Amino acid sequence: MEDQEMQLKVKRVTDKFTESMYVLANEPSIALYRLQEHVRRSLPELVQHKTDMQSWEEQSQGAIYTVEYACSAVKSMSNSSLYFKNIDGLLRQAISLKEQIGGSQGRRKRTLDPSMLKDGGEKHSSGI
Repeated sequence: MEDQEMQLKVKRVTDKFTESMYVLANEPSIALYRLQEHVRRSLPELVQHKTDMQSWEEQSQGAIYTVEYACSAVKSMSNSSLYFKNIDGLLRQAISLKEQIGGSQGRRKRTLDPSMLKDGGEKHSSGI
């Protein structure tokens, strides 16, 4: 019986001691101290993360601007296909006119060439 009483008393003492330790460990001043300690340890790392994120944001903004500019350039190029078709038509027309002018000049030279014959019956080359 004495043994059970002793165990009961030991249990009460340990329970009271545990409760006292729990109260002391969770006292507001200790909690604030631990919070301050945590902030002091983790703040430099958080500041470093913040500066890294700001740097990445700046780089991302630059890349986004570049991509948007490239997209607008591609869109304007696709919208300019009408102008390129118009230029193509004008170039074809100019080539056709040049060939017509070249053909009429060639006929004129042929009509003038027999009158420019040398005494040996050879044609005089004008270098053109």
